[in-house]
Amino acid sequence: MAALKFQRPKWIPRWLNIPLLIFVGFVVVLLFFGDNNYMRISKYRSQINELKSQIKNNQDSAAMYETKINELNTDNETLERLVREKYGMKRTNEEVYITDIP
Repeated sequence: MAALKFQRPKWIPRWLNIPLLIFVGFVVVLLFFGDNNYMRISKYRSQINELKSQIKNNQDSAAMYETKINELNTDNETLERLVREKYGMKRTNEEVYITDIP
């Protein structure tokens, strides 16, 4: 029995064969239609970059609050100024006049 021999058409280049087409098609399917396709990966990368920037901002604000807490724990004058300004507290022997000047 004679083996079937595939004759490629003249318009198909010699280097382009069936296994190569199957491989390229498989790669295209994986890149654009699989579970880990290119669009999903790019979306995840943008989310990662956004979350990294949020982490950096939160670390900066946490460091600022740490310095404020440290300053309030160590410097009594700063603590007294804050209590007087923000909470309106006063010493026992003094009078405080609050004015609302815009």
